[in-house]
Amino acid sequence: MTDDATARAQLLARRAELEALSETAREARDVVQLDQQSVGRLSRMDAMQGQAMALANERQRTAELGRIAAALHRLDTGAYGDCLECGDAIAPRRLAVDPAAALCIACAGRN
Repeated sequence: MTDDATARAQLLARRAELEALSETAREARDVVQLDQQSVGRLSRMDAMQGQAMALANERQRTAELGRIAAALHRLDTGAYGDCLECGDAIAPRRLAVDPAAALCIACAGRN
């Protein structure tokens, strides 16, 4: 069973990891310069594709950071471990795998 202190530590560690990844990838998300003299057409296309992938990864990180913030809030308010949909307890094994889980397995399957 995952206790609140363990869940909080896992969530904070994951948040720090995501924030570090976001900072590291900041340059990859910058606008691609289309300088005809220094970069060929295929190289620009590769750079634009790399930028698009970096932006997609950043959106996923942002979404996960939101889930983590919500789970930390539930920990602070005493609602952690309760399904947001039906109110039943989320299985401890599910929380051990994903401490940010907000739904029990039955409700997650319906959504």
